[in-house]
Amino acid sequence: MRRLTVAVAVLLAHFAVFAQTDSERYEQRYDMLVSKLGPAGIGVETVLNNWEKVDSTNAKMLSGKFSYLFTKAQSSQVVVKPTKKYLGMEPVLSLKDSLGNDVYYYQESVFDDELYGEAMMAADKAIEIWPDRLDFRFMKANAYLSYEKESPDMALVYLKNLISENDTRKNPWIFDGTKADESFFEEAMQEYCYTFYTIGSQASYDAFLNLSQFLSKLYPDNMGFINNIGSYYLLKQDYKSALKYYDKVLKKHPDDNTAARNAQLAARKMRNVKLEKKYLELIVKYGSERDRLMAQGRLDALGSK
Repeated sequence: MRRLTVAVAVLLAHFAVFAQTDSERYEQRYDMLVSKLGPAGIGVETVLNNWEKVDSTNAKMLSGKFSYLFTKAQSSQVVVKPTKKYLGMEPVLSLKDSLGNDVYYYQESVFDDELYGEAMMAADKAIEIWPDRLDFRFMKANAYLSYEKESPDMALVYLKNLISENDTRKNPWIFDGTKADESFFEEAMQEYCYTFYTIGSQASYDAFLNLSQFLSKLYPDNMGFINNIGSYYLLKQDYKSALKYYDKVLKKHPDDNTAARNAQLAARKMRNVKLEKKYLELIVKYGSERDRLMAQGRLDALGSK
């Protein structure tokens, strides 16, 4: 009986191998190659082309085509910049020049325009076939961000168009095989706002403000976007305007510690002790233990003046 059971198991396994579709076999080959050689490794293109012939609408294959072309389009070079951060990155090396000034070296991706264009066409094809796949939309937005670097103009336009589409669409988005609710979409847009901010160029700061303002009008109850606008003005040292937006947040959510701390900083920069005390009191009441202790110490120091 035991021999019969083993024989049946072996036979079933044998049939299972043959029951695999061509698409599944190409997917296995693709996964194996990518795991060993990366998304643009030797043999990947051939597997993807053959896979496309047998399953032209396969989502993973379409994503793989984009990844292959996008990776192939990039090469790396070391650039010299005068700042301690570049595109949100830390330098790979810092040295002193002959005058004793700091010189910072960064590893930067540069693109072959023709291959980049092919990658974007592959992304468009994937979006056309799978219009409800939010991850494909993000795939294209991220490609714009990587390509544009300090001046994310196309990324901004693309994201605003995506937000407008989200506002009018009836079908839910699909992300990672599951339905993405509205809160997920808003959180993702906040991540893009943060990305614009961390790039650290004037154009990216302007994109950060533009996108945050656009989102705040569509999602007035989301205080994260109002906070963003305040942070833009804080960065620009327009402290009065910054406080206007932080106060909007704190009026609705007095326990928003980020808004309170930023507002306290703005008030301190303005040398307005009365205002600073107001925000310090909110931090003492609602902040983390560390923030409460620091705020109380600052309050005590101001009280002695």
